[in-house]
Amino acid sequence: MAIKKHGVIIETPTEARQAEPGPSILLLLVVSVSIAVIAMAIVWFVFFRT
Repeated sequence: MAIKKHGVIIETPTEARQAEPGPSILLLLVVSVSIAVIAMAIVWFVFFRT
């Protein structure tokens, strides 16, 4: 719980982020990069393959 000291709110790093750290961000990054690579491969095969 955030406490107030001399008019300043003091919070732990987890409270300041308002979330618990977890593997969901890593999963989002991996999925996003994979989709981007697949999309670029499709564009390359369709337009630049001779």
